[in-house]
Amino acid sequence: MSQAQYATDGNVAVITMDNPPVNGLGHALRTGIVEGLRRALADDAVEAIVITGAGKAFSGGADIREFNTPKALAEPSLHTVIRAIEGSGKPVVAAIHSVAMGGGLELALSCHFRVAATGAQIALPEVKLGILPGAGGTQRLPRVVPLEMATNMIVSGTPIKSEKFKGMKLFDEIVDGDVVPAAVAFARKAVTDKLGLPKVRDLKIEHEDAEGFLQFSLNTVRTVAKNFPAPASCVQAIQAAVKLPFEQGLKRERELFLELVQTPESRALRHAFFGERAASKVPDVPSDTPLRKIESAAVIGAGTMGGGIAMNFVNAGIPVKLLETKQEALDRGLATIRKNYENSARKGRMTMDDVEKRMSLITPTLSYDDIGQADIVVEAVFEDMPVKEQVFKKLDEVMKPGAILATNTSTLDVNQIAAFTKRPQDVIGTHFFSPANVMKLLEIVRGDKTAKDVLATTLALAKKIRKTGVVSGVCDGFIGNRMIEQYSRQAGYMVEEGASPQQVDKAIEKFGFAMGPFRMSDLAGNDVGWYIRKRRYVERPDMKYPKVADKICELGRFGQKTGAGFYRYEPGKRDAIPDPIVDKLIEDHRKELGVTPRKISDDEIVHRLVFALVNEGAKILEEGIASKASDIDMIYLTGYGFPLYRGGPMLYADTYGLFNVVNRMKDFAANPHGDPAFWEPAPLLAKLAAEGKSFNG
Repeated sequence: MSQAQYATDGNVAVITMDNPPVNGLGHALRTGIVEGLRRALADDAVEAIVITGAGKAFSGGADIREFNTPKALAEPSLHTVIRAIEGSGKPVVAAIHSVAMGGGLELALSCHFRVAATGAQIALPEVKLGILPGAGGTQRLPRVVPLEMATNMIVSGTPIKSEKFKGMKLFDEIVDGDVVPAAVAFARKAVTDKLGLPKVRDLKIEHEDAEGFLQFSLNTVRTVAKNFPAPASCVQAIQAAVKLPFEQGLKRERELFLELVQTPESRALRHAFFGERAASKVPDVPSDTPLRKIESAAVIGAGTMGGGIAMNFVNAGIPVKLLETKQEALDRGLATIRKNYENSARKGRMTMDDVEKRMSLITPTLSYDDIGQADIVVEAVFEDMPVKEQVFKKLDEVMKPGAILATNTSTLDVNQIAAFTKRPQDVIGTHFFSPANVMKLLEIVRGDKTAKDVLATTLALAKKIRKTGVVSGVCDGFIGNRMIEQYSRQAGYMVEEGASPQQVDKAIEKFGFAMGPFRMSDLAGNDVGWYIRKRRYVERPDMKYPKVADKICELGRFGQKTGAGFYRYEPGKRDAIPDPIVDKLIEDHRKELGVTPRKISDDEIVHRLVFALVNEGAKILEEGIASKASDIDMIYLTGYGFPLYRGGPMLYADTYGLFNVVNRMKDFAANPHGDPAFWEPAPLLAKLAAEGKSFNG
């Protein structure tokens, strides 16, 4: 069946793109459009043509389901479709509603006329995938909107509502209501008024100093987006539109597009794009699994984490009961939430009315009896198993049948927590990252007995509260914290061997991390890691730890909250200032160990840290804790500050070459101080490297 429906309305043919959910321009749809055009041109009764989209979009651009398949490049290509529309001997009108993005907008720009519905989202977002519009977008858009506006749209990829283009050449009409009848009426007018077959390509780009503006733009994006080549290439393509004849400009756009597709940065951005969508797909949980209703929530604990979690629900319009054991703690938590919202209002992100509406969705309480009817309850109490036990036994008593019982644990055994209840099928881990109202990651921990509908519902809820939900199995630390522990251990070993905390931090930050391991520890609270290590010393006596971090904590230096950690901090400021006290502590510790400090290169620092993540990640994959390598990458991109343009630790390893990773790890294993046993490649890593394969296929 064709994905382009054909109908006539008097003397106007209407071709309707019909490829849900957003009319992606896949091969079948492209073929259908060309066939519809041919049919309309062959029918003497048809004098004009309207192209529109069924459902909730005109067209969202390329069909992502065909990426990296032969169909993506098969004829008719989008270029062929665009040439067919542009060369039509009868006027073609685009009837644009809801969404016209990427290739969808490029298709519309090839039409002779464009009628848009008010509120339609218009964008060329290809830059977000590390590429540029490759079907004439950089050549045509600057001809129909001011050059500055076109450049900003192409370089940022940000959607703009149709009404913002009023008075510009992009749209011939902007209408309220159903756009198709308006476009049909406009098509008839184009025939009767003999408006001809105007082509965007024939328009001139108007600007008093186009070359000067674009050179300034190029210099700016090279500074601001220095790790991403696509924005600069976008400007270069627009420069071609200004300087060259149209066909030569198209050719230059195509050359730049093909160059970008090959870059590791584009590969990383495309990997992140698809990885985020793949994260919600769990192999043994069908996509049509019935979901439980989530219309109300409860949160146990009004501290920093609990308050942030409550804000997530409220921001999505879900009312929350917020429970604490003491009135002072409850008042303090509510005050913090209000302060956060009022800060947002001051920055213009919401109105004071919005603040009051959101606060009205929070019902504070000191009694478990008040939360029993909530559809989901998230526990955010102290990270201690006896405390969790007490809470979950109480929740088992008071929560209604079918309620989801979620624990915000970062390391503890979700199966053990579930066993505190008589309904382990309803228990799931929801590991939010601090600050919970800001951080995008939600690590969803699936217990052995967690029901499939509970998992599917929690994944859907993650989307509703605008989180990237990634599923983990149960193990100590789950995916993210289990891996970061190895990363932190290697950071500590390198300090014992001769590096300073600031050298380690600066090296990995130069690589692209948002924050190095020692600054990160100071921010999170060094006592958090200390508490976990003390538990490890009992449970895992075989695992060795460098002792600098313990010695820092023994001095009460817990990080920013105490004004001192691996760095010192001035009151009210977050600047990490190197501290001679820490330098002396490290020097004395090295003497105790009998270690002669050596010079450690930044390259060694970066790769010991990153490959520590990779080796542990390979073990996690092999154990089935993560179902795919891209899930690990999504956790590190959205929760741990791994540089987006490198795509996550597992993709970085693929890019580096797994054979090369293994060889580098052998070098690290030769160092007696860096836990040589750890550097034995995980069996999966060794196997893939030997076979010349990669984690991400």
